[in-house]
Amino acid sequence: MENVTCNPYLFFDRNCREAMQFYQSVFGGELNMQTYGEVDKSCPDAMKDSIMHARLSGGDILLMASDDPGTSHELGTGKIHLALGGSDEEKLRRIFDKLSAGGKVGVPLAKQMWGDIYGDLRDKYDIQWMINISAK
Repeated sequence: MENVTCNPYLFFDRNCREAMQFYQSVFGGELNMQTYGEVDKSCPDAMKDSIMHARLSGGDILLMASDDPGTSHELGTGKIHLALGGSDEEKLRRIFDKLSAGGKVGVPLAKQMWGDIYGDLRDKYDIQWMINISAK
């Protein structure tokens, strides 16, 4: 039986390049991006430099993204949270601090009633993150 994968695909309002470079600085890995102009020579001039597809892989996580052309996605609904977890407290605290720079912390990292350290935030690109550090 073949496994099914689920990978986050983020949509941005014309700042995908900036956002994905930020996530690369947080998570490492290789960032590949294609613009609408590279893929479709007939696209409107206003979209030529916008990102049609970006993929950050080989670091801590896999992220894919694009600039939303405004046709099918409602931005900023806040219905999705990206959850990171593990037992490397130092690394996950560092990621939390980097993601929260310029954003808004909802729940500061702290020990919770279930025994783990947990915190959540909305980063400067309006992406919501939950971080859980497993108790040893």
